[in-house]
This record gives sequence, structure tokens and C-alpha cells, in this order.
Amino acid sequence: MVTFPAAEAALSAEATEQLAAELAFLREEVARLQARLEEAESLADTDVLAPVLNRRAFIRELNRIIAFVGRYQSSAALLYFDLDGFKAVNDGYGHAAGDAALRTVAGRLMAHVRESDIVGRLGGDEFAVILVQADDASARAKAESLTRMLAQDPVGFDGEEILIRATCGVCMLEPELAAEQALSRADAAMFLRKPAIRG
Repeated sequence: MVTFPAAEAALSAEATEQLAAELAFLREEVARLQARLEEAESLADTDVLAPVLNRRAFIRELNRIIAFVGRYQSSAALLYFDLDGFKAVNDGYGHAAGDAALRTVAGRLMAHVRESDIVGRLGGDEFAVILVQADDASARAKAESLTRMLAQDPVGFDGEEILIRATCGVCMLEPELAAEQALSRADAAMFLRKPAIRG
């Protein structure tokens, strides 16, 4: 049998180069798919309007923090914000102005909490913040501070200045609470404060 070592070596080198090129292409494709998956996951967790967690993702994080509180005897608080008279913003300035106001509120909340804290939009004009490693006194102080901050500067839109006011309820997170129970308690606490603020 006649063999051609040089030809076989060349073929082998060519096959190796082709295989290496195919592997490089596959690695790049996997990286692209991974990036798209991460983007899709981020979009699935992000509110459609504001750059904060949506309700589903926020509740998932709230359950996680409640479990953490129980496991490590830590403390954390839930702040529940409702924008006062927000229907008048939509009615008076239009829905585009309302959307701009909601984005501004989300941005301001994100800018005035720690990186470890979690901000979400629960729907409509309701936002929530999880303060990790916060006791009752510091949580209530932060709630007051954020409420004042939101009312301090009007939202500018199309030459108009829109005043935003919010009411906040506070609920300390306890291990036996489910996320929806904590939200209900914070919502009830917020509702009780509405007459005092408006009166």
C-alpha cells in the first residue's frame, strides 16, 4: 500500500484549522445566545415603563428577603408608596406626562436608596422598596425622607411642572409573612396615612 505522508499531514492540518474555526464560531454563537438570554431575563424582570423591577420580580425578591430575615434573624422593611391624586396628572397633562412622571419617580427612588435595597413598581402608580438591614426606626425615617424627596422637585414635562406627592406605608418583614401578606400590611399602613397627609 502506497502512502503519502505529506498529503495526509496537510489534510490533517487543514482539518484541524477547520475544526478550530468551527469551534470559534460555536463559542461566539453561544456567547451571543447567552447575552440574548440575559437580556430576555432582564426584560422579563423589568417594569415595562420604569427602570425598576416589575411586580412579579419584586415579589420573588421580597420572598427571598423574608427567607433571609428568618434564617439569619436579620431585619428588613417594606415601604409601599402610592402617588397622591395621580389620576389628575393623566387627566390634566395626558398619559405621556403621567408615564414621564412614573419614570421620574422610579429613577428618584433608585437614586436615593442603597445598592442593596430593592425598588419595584407594583402597577399603576404604586411603588415599593425593600430596605435590607433596616430596623423599624430607620425604615420609618427613610420612608419620610423619600416621601419628602419625591415632593420636593416637580417633574418637568413639555414646559409644564407637575407636582408629585406620595403616601408611604411601612411594614417590617417577619419570617412567617408571605410576600403578598407583607404587601397587604404595607398597603394598609399607607392607606391609614392618607387622611393625615391630606387633612
